[in-house]
Amino acid sequence: MAFHFTDANVKEIIASGQPVVIDFWATWCGPCVNMAPTIDAVAEQYDGRAVIGKYNIEEENDLSMEYRIMSIPTILFFKNGEQVRDLRLAGSQTKATLEAQIEKLLAL
Repeated sequence: MAFHFTDANVKEIIASGQPVVIDFWATWCGPCVNMAPTIDAVAEQYDGRAVIGKYNIEEENDLSMEYRIMSIPTILFFKNGEQVRDLRLAGSQTKATLEAQIEKLLAL
């Protein structure tokens, strides 16, 4: 199951230095809802190696404003407390694409 990121917990998790993958989404976003099972699957697959989860922009907004999320779904990747800019994804993604990006993140 994907981790539930909130404004109250996201900064601490990013700052921990471990690999973090955040899916910015909303309930009214069709592609976001369609990707939810994929996000859950990769979260389970990489459990213990990366924190993978969802950040609902309807309920939270500090992080989405900070990283200028203009469209959803958008997926950001973090390691060692910093965003890995080369790995940002926008739009609906396949499981294979997510796995490839997560593998790149883990190899950094």
